Amino acid sequence: MSRLRWKPVVLVFLFLILMVPGLVIAQDRPAEFVPMPEVFPSAVPTKGQHSRAAQESDHKATADSSLRLGTGDLLEFSVYNVPELSTKTRVGNNGDVYLPLIDYVHVAGLTVEEAQAIIEKRLSDGGFLNSPHVMLFVNEYTSAGASVLGEVAKPGIYPVLGEQRLFDLISAAGGLTEKAGHSVTVTHRNQSDRPLIVTLARNLADKTESNIQIFPGDTIAVRKADVVYVVGDVAKPTGLLLDSGSITVLQAIALAGGTNRTAKLNGAKIIRKGANGMSETPIHLQNILNAKAQDISLQADDILVVPASRGKILAGRTLEAAMQTATFMSVAAVHP
Repeated sequence: MSRLRWKPVVLVFLFLILMVPGLVIAQDRPAEFVPMPEVFPSAVPTKGQHSRAAQESDHKATADSSLRLGTGDLLEFSVYNVPELSTKTRVGNNGDVYLPLIDYVHVAGLTVEEAQAIIEKRLSDGGFLNSPHVMLFVNEYTSAGASVLGEVAKPGIYPVLGEQRLFDLISAAGGLTEKAGHSVTVTHRNQSDRPLIVTLARNLADKTESNIQIFPGDTIAVRKADVVYVVGDVAKPTGLLLDSGSITVLQAIALAGGTNRTAKLNGAKIIRKGANGMSETPIHLQNILNAKAQDISLQADDILVVPASRGKILAGRTLEAAMQTATFMSVAAVHP
């Protein structure tokens, strides 16, 4: 009987031995923090996901770290794993941007990395997200960019990262068009009343002294090349670009394919627009062609007109009619 009375006691003793270590461990373990319910709990990425997202964001922030945000910049805002918060917004005149949930945030003067940190803190402190990961990308660096206008392939605003020069910005804008002239107007932001005229070569590398430094806020305007027009009784009436800055009457006639046989050479004239309106200047093209008169330089927007000779046209028609009659007579002789 005594053996049976001790058996339950032994079982209880063994049970306590097994349970005590667990109780000790449970007492030594620090309490776990249970976060409050969130609006977007899915915003918390896993460890691996957060690492990949951080690397992507860090890459963007590093690329833009030399620039600071300013008025007019167009920003693309997103939060990892919360597509509902993605938006595009432009920095206002007061330096603020409006973002979902957190209202207005002042970002002017901050780098991309600093702006991301502030937005993440606002989302976290407001209890909207737990450990949010914000990604900020600048679509347009209006405040820290230079405007490239005129005869380039892709006019627009381009970021000025570090030390940038004129040819770098022209290249970023797709290069010069076929109608580009040989001069560029560069207006510095702090010297808007003193624009700088820079002369270019068709091959930019041939005039490296024109590769001046460009600063944020500058404006680059590539002028359209000056044009002269050759019209009338020439082989190819056309407009000619003044790549070299000047062109003469003989050069213009040659580039237009020469005159037709019916042209009235001594009836040619130059139509020029001046301060007092349009004016006409007669030229003796026959004498110029025969080197008996000095060649004349043309100016931008000049129109060189070479009229047709009615006499030559009539003579040509008479000759053409005579040739047709002779052909008919020969055909009639062969086939009576």
